[in-house]
Amino acid sequence: MKTSSVNIHADLIERCRENDSAAQFEIYKLYNKAMFNTALRITGEQPDAEDVLQEAFVSAFQNLNSYRADAAFGAWLKKIVINKALNHVQKSKRDLMIANENELDVEETAWTEETEPGYTVDSIKRAMNNLPTGFRTVLSLYLFEGYDHKEISEILNISESTSKTQYKRAKDKLKTILKTEVNYG
Repeated sequence: MKTSSVNIHADLIERCRENDSAAQFEIYKLYNKAMFNTALRITGEQPDAEDVLQEAFVSAFQNLNSYRADAAFGAWLKKIVINKALNHVQKSKRDLMIANENELDVEETAWTEETEPGYTVDSIKRAMNNLPTGFRTVLSLYLFEGYDHKEISEILNISESTSKTQYKRAKDKLKTILKTEVNYG
């Protein structure tokens, strides 16, 4: 049985299609915080996330006719934000560390509060900002955005095993940063 998506903001979206700036501002107010957090997790820098957010909303409003309401508007907008953030990271060519040659076959292990107690959301956010861009990107896409390694490999144009390797290395580096913060912070 196929379920259809009901968009509770359908009237606002329709007004946005008609270039109603008040409706566009309402949509922006409804979604900007969540979309900013998504952009920040990928870019790691507040100014970059702000740029990505602005570009994403402009793009969304310009391409609103392509939104078919077969998925929630927030999900559609989030894909735009993720794509803009990834494009921004790739364009900037900061310390993107994709391990192309030394790929490892990595077994994934659960990382739960029971295995790593004592970490707060704020300490994890700070530690993530200290990760190299490649590590942070894969970790964010996998943990926070819900992509699997096959999807990440397609998005970033890397192999699936590279995605797994980057994810494992990102977790290990994040744990090291967090332990240092707990011990010395």
